[in-house]
Amino acid sequence: MTWLATAATDLLLGGRCVGCGEPGRALCQPCRSDLPGEARAAWPDPVPEGLAQPWACAAYDGLARELVLALKERQVLGLVGPVAELLAASVRAAAPPGPVVLVPVPSRPATVRARGHDPTWAVTSRAARVVAGDGLDVIAQRLLRLRPGVVDQAGLGAVERAANLAGSMACPTALLRRLSMRRSRVRVVLCDDVLTTGSTAREAQRALESVGLEVSGVAVVAATQRRSRRTA
Repeated sequence: MTWLATAATDLLLGGRCVGCGEPGRALCQPCRSDLPGEARAAWPDPVPEGLAQPWACAAYDGLARELVLALKERQVLGLVGPVAELLAASVRAAAPPGPVVLVPVPSRPATVRARGHDPTWAVTSRAARVVAGDGLDVIAQRLLRLRPGVVDQAGLGAVERAANLAGSMACPTALLRRLSMRRSRVRVVLCDDVLTTGSTAREAQRALESVGLEVSGVAVVAATQRRSRRTA
């Protein structure tokens, strides 16, 4: 579907820009042009011990926050592309030389069912295609599974999040074997929509490192303001 056809469809269906509220596409071109194009280091404060270098393209407020929430909670699927472009900027900053696999932080199965889609995977896989288009050797693959008993993180503090997530993720052998069929040697960049305390990313990193994978960095769309800036 062309840009014009997509815009016409959005207009006929009563779509509005999540940024300015203008009728038409889910994100109008002027608002899209205002999105940042480069990522910055986004260390949480305090930093979970051993956390790989995190990168974020935006602060989790304003337009970036509206994009993430509209995609996740209101199923505005037309925003997958713009959000993936933000994540792709963070991936470019986080990715080391050589083959890289983007691994999305898993959502609770109940949450995915309730939403009717998996926005983190949709954005991660699209970001992989964007970055691969730049000539980098990047693929995306689900490698992590959540064990039962993890509760919704909303409203939890840093200590509570860490306790909730401790030992909660695993990398099943079948998924690891599937990766080995695609790439013989690869490093990992973890991907998520928002970095808050870093507890989720650290647990995902632990699970991947426990099966011998090297996590080179964490790439997110946005990071909360409760962080301190540090050099890489």
